[in-house]
Amino acid sequence: MESTYKVIELIGSSPESWEDAAKNALDKASQSLEDIRIAEVVEMDVKVMNGKITNYRTKMGISFKYQE
Repeated sequence: MESTYKVIELIGSSPESWEDAAKNALDKASQSLEDIRIAEVVEMDVKVMNGKITNYRTKMGISFKYQE
């Protein structure tokens, strides 16, 4: 059986780590998207204030099965 998938881009954030930022984005996406298949990290960056990292951000491509 053939399937179609949609990919969206999300950015998660966390004061702790890039991994937590990715988890936060995926947890939030899971609340409204069904059948998430792939989460690909596209980019990671940090917010810096006074020379210190204050927030981690992870940009992800989220793939899920398209339902009409």
